[in-house]
Amino acid sequence: MAKLTFVGGIHPYDGKELSKDKPIQDVLPGSVVVYPLSQHIGAPAKAIVAKGDRVLVGQKIAESGGFVSSPIHASVSGMVKTIEPRRVVTGDMVMSIIVENDSQYEETEFHPASDLDKMSREEIVEAIREAGIVGMGGAGFPTHVKISPKEPEKIEYVIANCAECEPYLTSDYRRMLEEPERLVGGMKILLKLFPNAQGIFAVEDNKPDCISRLRQLTEEDGKISVKALKTKYPQGGERQLIYAVTDRKINSAMLPADVGCVVNNVDTIVSIYRAVHEGRPLMERIVTVTGNAVANPANFRVRIGTSYAEILEAAGGFKTNPEKMICGGPMMGFAMFGLDVPSTKTATALLALSKDEVSAMEPGPCINCGRCVEVCPGRIIPSRLADYAEHFDEEAFVKNYGMECCECGCCSYVCPAKRPLTQEIKSMRKIQLAKRKK
Repeated sequence: MAKLTFVGGIHPYDGKELSKDKPIQDVLPGSVVVYPLSQHIGAPAKAIVAKGDRVLVGQKIAESGGFVSSPIHASVSGMVKTIEPRRVVTGDMVMSIIVENDSQYEETEFHPASDLDKMSREEIVEAIREAGIVGMGGAGFPTHVKISPKEPEKIEYVIANCAECEPYLTSDYRRMLEEPERLVGGMKILLKLFPNAQGIFAVEDNKPDCISRLRQLTEEDGKISVKALKTKYPQGGERQLIYAVTDRKINSAMLPADVGCVVNNVDTIVSIYRAVHEGRPLMERIVTVTGNAVANPANFRVRIGTSYAEILEAAGGFKTNPEKMICGGPMMGFAMFGLDVPSTKTATALLALSKDEVSAMEPGPCINCGRCVEVCPGRIIPSRLADYAEHFDEEAFVKNYGMECCECGCCSYVCPAKRPLTQEIKSMRKIQLAKRKK
């Protein structure tokens, strides 16, 4: 039987053997915890605490700054030290709430749903919104917005993105192995919001143990199925995932809801389960710490606001000085300048590599080999678009479908001339997106 997949893509070294067999461990933050007010796409949250206030675990400390926004909750108990700009992983200064951790972890009162069957659609969506849940695969789009399409009755598929195609990352894999009941429970909550939808767990076939376990848990549920996807990067990209599972196509001007789909990440769905069934807001996530420069690669349950330096320490620190540190995976993550920055809702991994292979590359002229076109999942011409971007030819860039790039990095990976194709295209897309917002 043909495996579900898309056209294009690559097969990079995945590095998952470093951490995939490491069970999730809990990491507690140090004496100071930092909560940036912008941890999601959309308007920053607004602080509702002040210097000197004592906060409890689970207490809302910042409210949504608009419809496309998300509240923030304390992950520790302690005193609000100050509210001031702090550096985040991107290098930006972001207004943040700084809390002195008293290490007591005293919790506020949580209010789980008494009976899910009696909850209305609006009540479930509000519980998810109040819990501060956002897309935890990296994008950070507020989940309550994603699950509120104009016509929910037209949603035919609720897809759990269980692919985890990014090299080195194993946090979703461990979630699926260790907490599959919560994952399935979260899917059932989402299906309650979309009565005409089928639930699909889309898992790459390099995770047969996860596929087997999820099938066992859903074999008697006629509305949920498990689909094995061909292991290929970027199989977990939203457009590629939807096409592989449903044979439906979307472009940059469309949303998954336009083709009857809603897609959520593994950690996001587990967080939905915890928000509704346990009444617990989003205060923690799973982070993979890995790479050949890390002493003990592992997967950690991290309280949001914990610094990356403290997370690394839990993994034994560096066994060798890294030439490259990346927030996320090597394909779509971004380089880090230091570790004295807080983890956020969208923190997926800390990758430390002993050698920076990219910096050693000397780009040469395009040899017109066509390899970038062959692997591009967006079916565009990366080499030509990079030329337009380099020469600031905005009209030609847009005319030749530059906005259809998903910034996956496949073209840069295969380019024999070592041209920074993705970076050039990404820079031009950023300019075009900023103009559209105006």
